[in-house]
Amino acid sequence: MITFLLKRIVYSLLILWGVATLIFLLFNVLPGDPARMLLGQRADEKSLEAIRRDLGLDRPVGMQYLKYLNDLSPLSLHNINVPEHYFYLDTDLYAPFVSLARTGENTRLVLKRPYLRRSYQSGRNVSAIIGETIPNTFILATAAIVFATITGLIMGLAAALRKGTWLDHAALFFSAIGMSLPSFFAAILIGWIFAYLLGDITGLNLTGNLYEIDDFGEGRHLMLKNLILPAFTLGIRPLAVITQLSRNSLLEVLSQDYIRTARAKGLHSARIIRKHALRNSLNPVVTAVSGWFASMLAGVIFVEYIFGWKGLGYIMVEALNQYDLPLVLGCVLTISIVFIVINLLVDMVYSWLDPRIRIGGD
Repeated sequence: MITFLLKRIVYSLLILWGVATLIFLLFNVLPGDPARMLLGQRADEKSLEAIRRDLGLDRPVGMQYLKYLNDLSPLSLHNINVPEHYFYLDTDLYAPFVSLARTGENTRLVLKRPYLRRSYQSGRNVSAIIGETIPNTFILATAAIVFATITGLIMGLAAALRKGTWLDHAALFFSAIGMSLPSFFAAILIGWIFAYLLGDITGLNLTGNLYEIDDFGEGRHLMLKNLILPAFTLGIRPLAVITQLSRNSLLEVLSQDYIRTARAKGLHSARIIRKHALRNSLNPVVTAVSGWFASMLAGVIFVEYIFGWKGLGYIMVEALNQYDLPLVLGCVLTISIVFIVINLLVDMVYSWLDPRIRIGGD
């Protein structure tokens, strides 16, 4: 089990390194200038050079890349005596830290928190920005997966028990449409219908956050109705998958010998389904829910931006528009870490339940 876990952790770290490298290189290959985004198109060259020097963008790309990996790594090398040095240990930026060893006359091996740097646009610490916005993303993803799970189970079970009827065909049709519908298109369509065309009837807003300040400035108010449309939109695809999985799984369980034996004994159909069939048919659904909750964080980007939900996806799109590299990298790495941790936990549970998976991984 320990070997299995260590391998998964090593693979996870390699994935994070690959993600950070890919995004960093893309920002240096694509056309764009963060300094010009800060000062505007009419800025003079001296001001632009000063901004680039302040942000460290005047260095060679290879040096910038090494500096960024050094900032991200919990174990990093820093110069401690020359403030002008590119790898200088700024106690304000890297605190808290612990000096582990002396590796040279002026360098130290340091143990610290990963430093995500500061936003080019706001100058705020990227970790602080992510810490403020990621709860909104988790609230949205949780609401979406709860809605998808409950509704999908009801629809799937109803379709299985009414196999071949119009209800079954309707559930399969909805499932096919939901799985093929892109998140950004679904968000635009649902927002247009329920917030624009039917806004007077539904009372729903096209954009809005979980908490809003009223017109009189009396403080923040909880606006749960702003959660309805983005959660519904984000939950459509997992809802379609759960509907089809629960239907097919229940039909397979109902065809097993022990179910026919229970019927032959005269047990009531409702008791057979509740006590025997339903529980055994939920295994693939649990697997789907755990996987979709992680993958939702990728689809949430478009949904949050279209509905103005101030979460991790929203600020990442804003950062992309402003060419804010530290904030984009921080958001992408955070989403990657969440995705990896969830999948790692699922792998651990599976390896505990089924030792064959652990043996195969070794």
